[in-house]
Amino acid sequence: MLVVLSDTHGTDDPALTDHLREQIAAADLVIHAGDFTTPAVLNRFEALADRLVAVHGNADSVAVRERLPATETVETLGLRFLVVHGHEHDETRLSLLARQEGADVVVLGHTHRPGRGQLGGVTVLNPGSHADPRGSQPAYATVGQASGDVEARLRSPAGELLERCSLSEGRAGRRD
Repeated sequence: MLVVLSDTHGTDDPALTDHLREQIAAADLVIHAGDFTTPAVLNRFEALADRLVAVHGNADSVAVRERLPATETVETLGLRFLVVHGHEHDETRLSLLARQEGADVVVLGHTHRPGRGQLGGVTVLNPGSHADPRGSQPAYATVGQASGDVEARLRSPAGELLERCSLSEGRAGRRD
């Protein structure tokens, strides 16, 4: 199982609920689309997750930016995930980058709004923000296999299911 987060915006603490802390500790892979804000928060995620793939965001300190790339790709569950924060990418640039990287799914944050969309045949997943939703529903996502499909589940920080969606259809944008 994957846990997907973004936009923590913490100073000393990542503001994780007990449920979310347990999910991160149990995950095979944790993806974070940026805006940890401080090294202390990044360190807490690194200590808790067995494997963390993360990028920096526009609100991250210089010390966090020096430790994390602006973009990252990872292959898991038979899909190629492109991770970006999103503040530097309009739809055209994001679509071109996804194609260049052969991405099936783009994970991005920045807007603090959880949701799923399509962009040029590639699925876009925004997990929202579990800690700083800024008027949106606080959320994060889990990703896993479900009946031969790869499915994302947007959840509240307490674990309540908000939305379920397929990620496998993003394979249409994949360059093999």
